[in-house]
Amino acid sequence: MTAPYHDSDTGCRQLHEYSDREAKCSYVKSHTGCQNGGYISYLQLFYCNFDPVLGYSALILWLLVLFYLLGNTAANYFCCSLEGLSRILKLSPNIAGVTLLSLGNGAPDLFASIVSFMGDETEKVGLNSILGGAFFVSSIVVGIISISVCHSRPSIERSSFIWDVTFFLLSLACLLVIIMLGKINLWGAISFFSLYFIYVLFISTSHLCHRKEGVGDDRAASGSPILPVTKNFLEYQTEGLCEVEEPLLGFVGDDKPISMEKSGLVQVGDDRKRRRRCLDLQPSTSSHLFVCRLLFFLELPLYLPRRLTIPVITAERWSKPFAVVSVTIAPVLVAVVWNSHGSKPSWLVYLIGASVGTISGVVAFFTTERSNPPTKWLFPWHAGGFLMSITWTYIAADELISLLVSLGLILGISPSILGLTVLAWGNSLGDLVSNVTMALNGGAEGAQVALSGCYAGPIFNTLIGLGLPLAFSAWSEYPASYIIPKDNSDYETLGFLMGGLLWALVILPKRNMVLDRCLGGGLVAIYLCFLSLRIARALVPN
Repeated sequence: MTAPYHDSDTGCRQLHEYSDREAKCSYVKSHTGCQNGGYISYLQLFYCNFDPVLGYSALILWLLVLFYLLGNTAANYFCCSLEGLSRILKLSPNIAGVTLLSLGNGAPDLFASIVSFMGDETEKVGLNSILGGAFFVSSIVVGIISISVCHSRPSIERSSFIWDVTFFLLSLACLLVIIMLGKINLWGAISFFSLYFIYVLFISTSHLCHRKEGVGDDRAASGSPILPVTKNFLEYQTEGLCEVEEPLLGFVGDDKPISMEKSGLVQVGDDRKRRRRCLDLQPSTSSHLFVCRLLFFLELPLYLPRRLTIPVITAERWSKPFAVVSVTIAPVLVAVVWNSHGSKPSWLVYLIGASVGTISGVVAFFTTERSNPPTKWLFPWHAGGFLMSITWTYIAADELISLLVSLGLILGISPSILGLTVLAWGNSLGDLVSNVTMALNGGAEGAQVALSGCYAGPIFNTLIGLGLPLAFSAWSEYPASYIIPKDNSDYETLGFLMGGLLWALVILPKRNMVLDRCLGGGLVAIYLCFLSLRIARALVPN
């Protein structure tokens, strides 16, 4: 069966009308609606270049790589730039926590949502990924934390918990009204994401009140639910995130790092600051060293392009060659990304990018030292790192959304289901691991911090992660309103999500604010019921 030529049709809905792969290949090549954005044509690769087994394996592997790029870029580059900007702007810890830290933690969700709203027929992916992630974190993660620490019976601070959950419910209620109206104008979108600044204002005011009352210990200051998170981030995460210098995961001998100086990849400096552990092993055998080097070379293709384009000036990761090269290439990469989303590439953009890169590289070469990072004009360096981290996060998110839409077409599953599950789970794995670990190892304060993070993060993702894309979309339609694609399943998702929050809001105060199996089991059961219902509906043919 030969695939007809449909150049002007929208979507790729007729793909499964053809039985053999050659017809599907012809249809994908000739149908512009099957090009789902991004830089790679996944449908063409799957149907025209790979057999089914190799195609599925390659797409799943690439999906994992993109999730890794999103999370690793946010952790190793984005957060470090935010920390530098926080110090330069002299932000207080609580303001940095509810703004920069939340932005760093929510970067993958935020950019995936923005990219999805910019594409054709992919808005549902972004909306479902945000709601799915919020539901997963506020139910599964909170449920696992409650069940895991129930033996120690930690108590949660009542006022901050009630404020977090109540404000989260208010945010979801506003979103429900927007979805019911089916449209939103620019001012409505701005008002929606501005709710987050009310949240920030309340936390800042709460913190100031605690200080005026003379409350000095961290436990009492936890009335601001994000403060302990900020404290842990600023004091400890810098060692785990911002001191990463190369993808080699290893030691050689007694606490002496494997030197990559001869290869030109890093400069050897203070051994104490440049330590890296290979899976917490001290390799004394050739097999351990082989594993470390293998991990290095496997990660190198993902590490090197970002290291060569994202300026990093932390003392532990400073390298003048990398710094000069990164500020030279970075503007060119921005120009390439800018032109890739235009209808016609502009050589003027390339020329501007090359000129800015050349000038920046020359200035960096003559104003920096080989042994120490710069101590002056730090704002342009951190701002450049921030911008390039955003660029790489955008590239990874763009590809991730394109891949999920393509997988939905290949599997015959709605992309919104993949956004609700695969994308939401992938972006929430970090919350699951970090919050559960903090609750298990941090005692009563750790449980307080972990639970606060389980609500502060979804609040940011809901208001900013959806508010900004809605504002951008409404801006493009101004003065008309932006029409939100109808999807009746959104009501179902919001209903279950709000039900889980109400369950926690009722049960936890009744249990004297003690985390136990009743709270955790109920939240997990609510999420599993919702997930089973959505999957069953997706599998049943219409």
